[in-house]
Amino acid sequence: MIRTFAICSIMLALISCQQEIKPLPYIGDRTDIDGSMLEHDIRPFEFVNQLGSTIKNKDVDGKIYITDFFFISCPTICPRVKKQMLRLYSKVKNNEDVILLSHTIDPKRDTVEAMKIYADNLGIDHNKWWFLTGDKDQLLDIADDYFVAAYEDDEAPGGFDHSGKIILIDKEGRIRSFCDGTDPDSVDKMMKDIDQLIATYE
Repeated sequence: MIRTFAICSIMLALISCQQEIKPLPYIGDRTDIDGSMLEHDIRPFEFVNQLGSTIKNKDVDGKIYITDFFFISCPTICPRVKKQMLRLYSKVKNNEDVILLSHTIDPKRDTVEAMKIYADNLGIDHNKWWFLTGDKDQLLDIADDYFVAAYEDDEAPGGFDHSGKIILIDKEGRIRSFCDGTDPDSVDKMMKDIDQLIATYE
């Protein structure tokens, strides 16, 4: 009886260890502020979404969000990345704690009206997935905060050179994971990271 109890206890402990949620790492250099080490976070921002609403940091406070950078007329990787973003959208569309943000890097052409048409064609919930436009320099600068390469290049297809990275941000505005949005296998891993991050808040 005692031996049976001991075996059961060991098995329960092993199961508990397997179910323990290992937190995702923080991505980016830590900053020492008056002796306190702070994780890398995203600078204050102010853009406009496809509905014409101003979107600031406070609008994503307390939300997990998934983000990328693109432009509507992109002739190369953007359609492939958007296909993977749609997979992620389908995964989280019923979770109120998760939203998606897509930043244009071509705001001259990607106006609010153009972004609305683009989002309509994707068939998404406009309150779940925001397509952001605004000041070009601010959009390109904030890409640096997400460790995304995005810049004008007259020799690049469409006039911009950029990566297809998709980034996962926690409720405190800190980067916790990223993937290659042109690689479905990489996005599969992101899906698991999303589940893991959601679980840390439960």
